[in-house]
Parts: sequence; structure tokens; C-alpha cells
Amino acid sequence: MINRVLIRVKVVQALYSYVLTRPDRTFEQAKKDLQLSFEKSYELYMYLFKLIIELTDLQDRALDDARNKFMPTAEDLNPNTRFVDNWLVSQLRENEELNVFFNDKLISWQDEIIFKRLTLDKILRSDLYKEYMAAPSTDCATDCEFWKQVVRQIFLNDEDIAEQLENMSLFWSVEDIDTMGQFIIKSIRKFQDGQDNPIMPMYKDDEDRVFGDKLFSRTVQIMDENNILIDSFIKSERWDKNRVALMDRLIMCVAVTELKGFESIPTSVTLNEYIELAKEFSTPNSGQFVNGILHSVVKNLRDRGIIVKA
Repeated sequence: MINRVLIRVKVVQALYSYVLTRPDRTFEQAKKDLQLSFEKSYELYMYLFKLIIELTDLQDRALDDARNKFMPTAEDLNPNTRFVDNWLVSQLRENEELNVFFNDKLISWQDEIIFKRLTLDKILRSDLYKEYMAAPSTDCATDCEFWKQVVRQIFLNDEDIAEQLENMSLFWSVEDIDTMGQFIIKSIRKFQDGQDNPIMPMYKDDEDRVFGDKLFSRTVQIMDENNILIDSFIKSERWDKNRVALMDRLIMCVAVTELKGFESIPTSVTLNEYIELAKEFSTPNSGQFVNGILHSVVKNLRDRGIIVKA
């Protein structure tokens, strides 16, 4: 599921790209690219599910190859099949919603055999795997817990995996990987609890579905107005408004748009989100700078009655 944290990240990134490429790239093209980035994020969610299935298939074939080699050992003939018989994986294989999406979008890792082998090897060498395979017994809860920890400790905590995913799509960033990984974990928990719809929708609701497009479009429309407001609080003796980092300026422009145009979002939420974005995506001093400017903007907007929300 694409949450508002990720939506804000993508809106800021889309605005940055649009500002740098206009007029060669039109406003409508930029909006289409933004929507495509949301769709690709959701595809990553599905790709991670598919990866769990295909890693299991890869190990199953390895066990079968071992059984059929020229001189198999007793262990080859009677392997521990707990990993390949995992309850969660059987549920993923049988899930109609997943299978429809896999087929419609051609979701597959069949061309990434080296990556799959390396990733499977990371799992097989992990203490997590050894403890799981050595447990006296397992059930659906322990099978689900195993894969939740694989996602948390390996998928989301390995530089090689992150690099591979980022190389597979221009639209997949560290933020996408972390967000979709967290939602995979939530979905596994839903499978474990026996919920009817464990696969999360692309958006939580219709309000989130249109949030990104509205935020981007409105920011472009009132960018000049927002910049004038922002510039009025940049003290010339400390900051040259012409030398403010472009990313800082764009983050503040989006934040001001959200403050003025989205009454249901508390002011504190907007401030916290965009200050964090400045810390993550701009210069070392950006968090403090953006924090100061946005708090001044909020006071001004409240004094003028433009915002009245908490």
C-alpha cells in the first residue's frame, strides 16, 4: 500500500524533476510520470511476494537435484523440507489476487537467477534459517514469523539486495523498498491471523488515491505565491534567498501547499513530515533551516486567517 509518507516523497521528487526539465517536459507529462511512480511502487510490493515464492521454488529444485544425483547421500534422499513446505508460501501460491496481478503485470524473477541464488544463499547461511530448520516443530505462526524476519533482516537490511532492486527500476528507491517491505510484513501478519483480504490495496482509500495528484498539481499552480511567502522569512543577513538549496525550496513549497489546502491534515503532521524530508534529501543544515521557515510561515498564515486547523 502506498501511504502518505511515500506519496509526499514522490511528489517532492516529481516536482524537483519537473522544475529541472521544463519546458521540455510538460506539466501533464510530469503528472503522468508521478502516477506511474505510484504504480511501480505497488508493483514492488508484488515483486517481493513473488520473490518469496521463487526463492522457495529454487530451493525445492536444489533438493530435487540432490536426490537425483549419481551417488546421493542419506541426507540428499531424506532432506529437511520445512523451508520448501512453508505454510505461508503455500498460501501465497494459492492467492487468486496475487496470481491475477502476477499474470497481468508479468511479475517474475526468471531473468534474475544469479540474484535469486545469491539471495537464497544469504537466507540459508543465516542464523534465522538454522534456528527455523532446527526447531522441534513449526506451525503456520512460526512459518509466517520466519518470513517476516527474512524480510526484516535480509530483504530490508542488505545493501546488495537494495542495489539490485534499485537497478531493476528507475522508480524504486530506498524509500520504496523500505515502505513496501514493511507492508509485506503487515500482509504476512494478516495471512497468519486468517484475515479475508491479506493483500493490501494500492491505496488505503479514495482520499489517498487522489492526494498525490492534488498536492503536486496545486503546488505547481501556486509555486510563485508560495516562494514569495517563503522568501519573506529568509533573513538576508543570514541567508541569501538566491542561494537556498533548490530541494529545500521545493520541500517548503509542497509543505506550504499542504498547510493551506488540506484541512484534514493537522499542521504538526505536515511540519514534521517535511522537516524530515529536508533532513533526508537535502543539505546537513536543511532540517533546521526548513523548520525555522515553516514555523514562521504557519504563524503568518494563522495570523491572516488562512489556516485555522490545529
